[in-house]
Amino acid sequence: QVQLVESGGGLVQPGGSLRLSCAASGTVFSTNTMGWYRQAPGKQRELVATITSTGRTNYPDSVKGRFTISRSNAKRTVYLQMNSLKPEDTAVYYCTLQRIDGSTSWGQGTQVTVSS
Repeated sequence: QVQLVESGGGLVQPGGSLRLSCAASGTVFSTNTMGWYRQAPGKQRELVATITSTGRTNYPDSVKGRFTISRSNAKRTVYLQMNSLKPEDTAVYYCTLQRIDGSTSWGQGTQVTVSS
């Protein structure tokens, strides 16, 4: 059974940084696309970043230049480095594993709060 365990969330002041981690187990890791999504209160879940098995990344304009996704296949872990954080980045952040067959597994989420 696939398990995705996020960590690294917390409270940070505007302009600060956080690094999220997501450790995967129970499935092949290196050949799958990994991603981060977020959901703020009262809003729909939205894409934050994805990284393919070959290292190709994708970001929406809202985080481009501030967030960086990376992965370590040896550690079976995907990371999200978040810099220049804004209050509107406050959300629960979810890790995802997207298989070749189109199915997706989700982590339980980690809270990120940006506030002074």
